[in-house]
Amino acid sequence: MQLNERDIQTIVDSVLKNVEAQLDKGKSANSAANPIKMKQLSPQTVSYAPSDGTNIDGVFTNADDAINAAYSAQQKWMKDFKIEDRNNIIAAIREAVSQKVEYFAKAAVEETRLGNYNDKVAKLSLTVEKTPGTEILQTETFTGDNGLTFVEQTPYGVIGAVTPVTNPVDTIVNNGIGMIAAGNSVVFNVHPSAKKVSAEMVQLLNQTIVKAGGPSNLLTMIKEPTIESVQQIANNKHVKLLVGTGGPGMVKSLLKSGKKAVGAGAGNPPVIVDQTADLKQAAKDIMEGASFDNNLLCIAEKEVFVLDEVADDLIFELLAEGAYMLDHRNLEQAMQLTLKENKEGVPGGCSYLARDYLVSKEWVGKDASLILENIGVPNVQTKLLLCEVDADHPYVQLEQLMPILPIVRVQSIDEAIEKAVQAEHGNRHTAVMHSNHIENVTKFARAIGTTIFVNNGSSLSGVGFKGEGFTTMTIAGPTGEGVTSARTYTRQRRTVIANGGFNIKG
Repeated sequence: MQLNERDIQTIVDSVLKNVEAQLDKGKSANSAANPIKMKQLSPQTVSYAPSDGTNIDGVFTNADDAINAAYSAQQKWMKDFKIEDRNNIIAAIREAVSQKVEYFAKAAVEETRLGNYNDKVAKLSLTVEKTPGTEILQTETFTGDNGLTFVEQTPYGVIGAVTPVTNPVDTIVNNGIGMIAAGNSVVFNVHPSAKKVSAEMVQLLNQTIVKAGGPSNLLTMIKEPTIESVQQIANNKHVKLLVGTGGPGMVKSLLKSGKKAVGAGAGNPPVIVDQTADLKQAAKDIMEGASFDNNLLCIAEKEVFVLDEVADDLIFELLAEGAYMLDHRNLEQAMQLTLKENKEGVPGGCSYLARDYLVSKEWVGKDASLILENIGVPNVQTKLLLCEVDADHPYVQLEQLMPILPIVRVQSIDEAIEKAVQAEHGNRHTAVMHSNHIENVTKFARAIGTTIFVNNGSSLSGVGFKGEGFTTMTIAGPTGEGVTSARTYTRQRRTVIANGGFNIKG
């Protein structure tokens, strides 16, 4: 069953009201008042053992049981396991997941019905290979006549993590490696539409950890994830940090919990192409990023602002790369298919504001060729649809998560920057530019202020795909942590050995 925007708003508002009421009344951290249950999909069979005291697979029916198991595991993790042990176990995780990449890519497509198999293989492989472990946890030291000071990265303890339907298993692997590398354990509240494949991934990770000599239940999840279970995780006294990857409504609810939260919200990444760009390369890069996994990634190119003098040439190169241009009639039909009027004025979209249109969720992450087929253009194989529109068009202003790329002609670089900043809606997520004019690049980068800014490359290079740097599935623009890693999931501890350190006896 699909949730519409009104359902989501009702649920979020109810959760916020419950959390605020509990905080005001000073209830215990484990309480849950007036639970609101999220609508569930039809039950699916998941091949894990019943959640009881002997469970080592990490999947629990009860949220408190999952948290308590993760708490016990984290205590053992810090007491009995050294950094070398963490490294060995993380290496075992990488190996185990790498052997099952094709299986999980197929399973994710089948359960969520989003994206495509080949790109999911590439995405999960990237996550396995380029998610940093303990090597990113560097201790700072200060020495001098007055002694020695060192600053260590220490764990929070138990982390509560909410994962999205767009990148379900990738986020579990990415968050999981980073969080346990930092010395934490984690309780996942996964998206209900990906609960089966997510449970299988959590099982694999736990079995791998135990086989490698680590504690059971270092990573756990709730069998039937709901908004109520998110609330239970947020309110539990053992959970010291919340991490959410998803839409702005979810991030807002976590921030209202009263606990430290890392929020990775939505994005609507704009692309600017100016007259100095290598248009052939720009088209190749835009095609790669905007079509990848049917545009499900939040970093993906969502709209293009191109200077009019090179617009025709850019479109020609995009068509040469295999994109398909929608004519005026096709565009109207595509809008009728993939958008719906927001007659009730409910909040939605990347900025969570009330807009004239909302994205039809049944078309999120679907193939471009399937969209064409359903608007009367059969037998066309393409990964990306193009359309020429004005800057205020809903395809420009909404984070679609569909392989439909709107192109807006502009007359100057200043106009391009102004409209790109407006379309990004202050998410501070990702922006892309194709230009060899350093002044234009600098001007746009400063104006847009995003966590990731890519020049002359695909958006994918911003997370290490054919680009330098590590990868992440949690890009915390709203809360400011940026591109997250194991270091994000630590607290700093400063230890000072004063008076020159001369009083310390060996």
